[in-house]
Amino acid sequence: MRFLRRLSAVVAAVVLALTGLSAAPAYAGESAAAAGPNFKAPYPCGQRWTYSHHSAEVRRALDFVRADGGTTAGTPVLASAAGTATRHYQAGGAGNYIVIDHGGGWKTYYFHLAAYSVASGEYVAQGRQIGTTGSTGNSSGAHIHYEQLYNGVGQNIVINGSGLSYPGSYHQAYLTSDNGCGGTGTPFNTWGSGVNVRADARLSAPVVTTLAGPTAVRVLCQKQGDTVNAEGYTNNWWSKLRDQNGFISNIYIDHPDAVLPGVPLC
Repeated sequence: MRFLRRLSAVVAAVVLALTGLSAAPAYAGESAAAAGPNFKAPYPCGQRWTYSHHSAEVRRALDFVRADGGTTAGTPVLASAAGTATRHYQAGGAGNYIVIDHGGGWKTYYFHLAAYSVASGEYVAQGRQIGTTGSTGNSSGAHIHYEQLYNGVGQNIVINGSGLSYPGSYHQAYLTSDNGCGGTGTPFNTWGSGVNVRADARLSAPVVTTLAGPTAVRVLCQKQGDTVNAEGYTNNWWSKLRDQNGFISNIYIDHPDAVLPGVPLC
């Protein structure tokens, strides 16, 4: 019986060789990849994006663009898992990009950023803004080029424990983010385009980032600051946004009250 089992195995191997089939994994690194972090979408909570894969890509990347009515350019790019971020630049390819080392051999890449939001070598929590979506480098339009690598080998992308599909064009598959949804802060939506998020509730305070279009945000607290006159409204109350780590005028919070109900004072 032992001889027959060995003979069967040899015959099976010969058949595979003759038919050109292989027992190799479906993509490089699959058999060796250890369980990774619980990766989340690389954009803010509640936003719906569509994605696609270009067959010419060297690794198993997916490109994401917004599909919820918001503008892709300028939208915050978030860390899909905690780790150490490093900043890079490649003029003819990735443009401004960030690599996050999650430990255990796992890294994520975020290409074509319009701007960086963290220092090189900085440790970032999951959901931390690391940059803004752009089209730097070899890119034909604003999008997030996103990769997951294990020991330097591109992996099929998994979000919240489920593998994503690899459509050849946009608007065939969609993903709504739950990155940064938990924890503190009251959920609101912003409105308007080109809304500056500032380091403090002052018009002279440095701009932290810019919200290109309506964005789902979480407001930690609110306080009085400089009076803002915009869009036919006047208000001197400002909201501190958790994920963008800065303030915007309450004018741009999609709520009729000048002072947001249920939000504590800073």
